[in-house]
Amino acid sequence: MKTYSKEELENLSNEELENMIIEQLKTVYDPEIPVDIYNLGLIYNIIIDPKRNVTIEMTLTAPNCPVADGLVEQVRARVAGVPGVNDAQVELTFDPPWSQDFISEEGKLQLGML
Repeated sequence: MKTYSKEELENLSNEELENMIIEQLKTVYDPEIPVDIYNLGLIYNIIIDPKRNVTIEMTLTAPNCPVADGLVEQVRARVAGVPGVNDAQVELTFDPPWSQDFISEEGKLQLGML
């Protein structure tokens, strides 16, 4: 990841910060499906407040996912490590329930669904 000066971090737009967060989210994989969680459609929302605190709203492929706690903590840690992010929280939701319709074109291509 690129190193930023304090001034560069202060001047990052929310869009630039969100893109950096997405790049980190693309390094987190569901342990049962060989696609990153972003392209799998598990990330519902990225909220950046004025103080650069980030809340990730995400879901899992199934409510009884055995790796839920570890996956949520991995997402939180990766987002918290993005330069310019002050704090990161993850909110887990199952509304709406995840379905294969949420998988991106890139994810579908990786899974051989296209």
